[in-house]
Amino acid sequence: MFDDRPLAILLMGPTAAGKTDLAMALHERLDCELISMDSAMVYRGMDIGSAKPSPQELARAPHRLIDIRDPADPYSAAEFRVDARREMHEITAAGRIPLLVGGTMMYAQRLLVGVANLPAADPAVRAELERTAEREGLAALHAELARVDPDAAARIHPNDPQRLMRALEVYRVSGQPLTALWREQRPETFPWRTLSIGVSPGDRRLLHARIAQRFEAMLANGLIEEVAGLKARGDLHAGLPSMKSVGYRQVWEYLAGEGDLARLRQRGVVATRQLAKRQLTWLRRWPGLHWIDPETGGALQDVLKLVRESAG
Repeated sequence: MFDDRPLAILLMGPTAAGKTDLAMALHERLDCELISMDSAMVYRGMDIGSAKPSPQELARAPHRLIDIRDPADPYSAAEFRVDARREMHEITAAGRIPLLVGGTMMYAQRLLVGVANLPAADPAVRAELERTAEREGLAALHAELARVDPDAAARIHPNDPQRLMRALEVYRVSGQPLTALWREQRPETFPWRTLSIGVSPGDRRLLHARIAQRFEAMLANGLIEEVAGLKARGDLHAGLPSMKSVGYRQVWEYLAGEGDLARLRQRGVVATRQLAKRQLTWLRRWPGLHWIDPETGGALQDVLKLVRESAG
């Protein structure tokens, strides 16, 4: 059956895979506009550690949904869905193609699948969960989730504190498992037909090398000073989603006296590798995903061919 919905492109992949460079090249070759799908780039003042495109890059290829929040003001996947759909409608109305680029897979899933009727965040419950994590470790939270919502526990990695705490928060506030609430949702047709592209080097060692090189470059470019400036504001704390972002969390702990510079380097690289692993796990389950290896030299042409085929 012919699908007359407008096209939207999702360009996803693990951190440091080369998504931004490819997205900017596509912006210049296609009639598309970019929407950032990154949970750290939404925050103002978090530039180095989020690998935010430079002012020169943004002048070359503007990204929507960058620098839209203060780090003290948490931003959710549900809010992203509303904002992204608004931007997509605007782009489509202008006769262009929305190109969503980033590695925050929860944003991508919520955009396409929708948002369950979940209870709002409860600061008291979240604080208790954080105390449990500090006292007993994330393994205790994962074990509790496995008791009350085995399906969610199977999906959520034991070292993913944000999703673990949210799933347990939902259960404690509502008395119902997160999985059950999601099952109650009625499916809807997404207003766009999507071309989903995964960007990642085929050789995992290359990705690990890129991660290490990029974190070292972030330190050289002033990441410690950037986090020190955020910390000096006085209204930010380590429990905020913004400050839990990979890189920022490790530097915050370093500035609090937890280890030396060598330990910071090691912890930053390990945390980024773990993030990349989680992102790849999401992508391997993503339906209809087309993989692109940025190291082959023909990535741009491969994506352009996919777009032509999808448009035809």
